[in-house]
This record gives sequence, structure tokens and C-alpha cells, in this order.
Amino acid sequence: MKLEGKVALITGGGGAIGGAQARLFAREGAAVGVADLFEEKARAVAREIEEAGGCALALALDVQRSAGWAAAVAATERAFGPLAILCNNAGANVRVGFDEQTEEQWQLIVGTILTGSFLGIKAAVPSLRRAGGGVIVNLGSLASIRPGAGSPAYGAAKMGLVGLTRAAAATYAPDGIRCAIVSPGHVDTPFLREDTPYSPNDAATSLDNPENYRRRLRNTPLGRLQTPEDIARTVLFVVSDDAAMITGSMITVDGGAALG
Repeated sequence: MKLEGKVALITGGGGAIGGAQARLFAREGAAVGVADLFEEKARAVAREIEEAGGCALALALDVQRSAGWAAAVAATERAFGPLAILCNNAGANVRVGFDEQTEEQWQLIVGTILTGSFLGIKAAVPSLRRAGGGVIVNLGSLASIRPGAGSPAYGAAKMGLVGLTRAAAATYAPDGIRCAIVSPGHVDTPFLREDTPYSPNDAATSLDNPENYRRRLRNTPLGRLQTPEDIARTVLFVVSDDAAMITGSMITVDGGAALG
């Protein structure tokens, strides 16, 4: 029970990566605010946690809106007490090149990933201070290490998270608040398979295309794609006391993909 008595707020909590964190944190004793743009998805994860004997609260949250952040933090604090953990997982991507990427796509991607994480940190820090300290984890990517030609907004946002993480770590260390970035590689999730408004996919990009799957697999030296649970276990380590002296750092969970 590494998180017994802790309160966590997890964005993208209705998705694969955020949902895996929410379930694992609850099993480790945390009370979890499960926040998602799509409230029905958050409710499904929160219901699953409660049915397993854990404590969870479903929250509708558009991470690009500071008022929504204030409401989510306040609701979680009313239900469970001050936050000890914030996990910024909310993401978006439109997989087109520089010439094709529109201003609207840029605003969606950078607004969700980078601005959303900035607003979340701003909203959560007062609660973390009331808890006597805590941990913030931002979700990076291979694009946080070596962004390529595809989707300049995604590369800019994920690289920007590195700077945001370091700035938050340096700013809030005197408050006993740590901040780190966990960067997955190729994770098999609906984000890479399904066609959604925040992550459009077609035959050219979806993992449902066997060639796309094989290409990502070839680029992963350890021989399999990551699972949401792989990422959740690493995030659990970061937010636990086992990582008490880790702040401002990036931890990469990519099966070696960044080596290429």
C-alpha cells in the first residue's frame, strides 16, 4: 500500500494510460479523482475502482480551462482532502506534417498537452501545499526526446513539457513538491488505434493497420509495445516515497525505442 492515505487527481483518467494509473493507485491505497473530458469514461473507471473496494470520484474536466481545473481540485479536496499527487495525462494529436497542420490543430494539441499541464500545476499547487508536499507527474513521449517531422504541435508540446517540468521542480522544491516527466514509447492504446476528435486515425496511422504495428514493433528493441500498465507502474514509483529524491527528471519507458 505505497499510497495509503494519499489523494491523487489524474487527468485523462478515463483513457487507457490514465485509467491504468487510477486503478493501480487505488489498489495501492490512494483516493483518486478520475478526471476526463468525457465524463462517462471517467465514471466507468471510478465505478470499477469502487466496485473493487477503492475510493474514486469521477470528474468532467477540460484541461484547457482554468475554471474547470479549479472546480476539479476543489471537488477532489472536498471528497478526500488535499491533493498529494497530480498526474497530467490528457493529450491530443493530429498526425499530419508541418504544411498540413492547421492553427486549430495546433491550439488543440498544444492547449491540451502543454497549457493543460501548466494550468493543472497552477491549480493543484495550493492543495499540495496544504497536504505538506506532494508529486506532480507530466506525461511525455518519445517526442520529448527526439521529435520528428510529423505533427509539429505534438513535438513542440511534448518538448515543452520538459521545460515545464524542470521549472515546476525548481520552483516548488522548497514546498516539498516534486515534479517529474515520464515518457512512454509506443504504447498500444486507443490513442493510436481509434478515430477520435482528439486523436484522429485512419489506415495510414492506426495500429489496426498491421504494417503500422510492425513498424512500431521493429523500432522497439525489447520486442513488444508498451502497455498502459507498464506506464502506470513507473508513475507509481515516481509518486511513491521510493522516488523521494527524484525531481526535475525524465524517466523513459520505451522498450529502448529512443535508442534508434
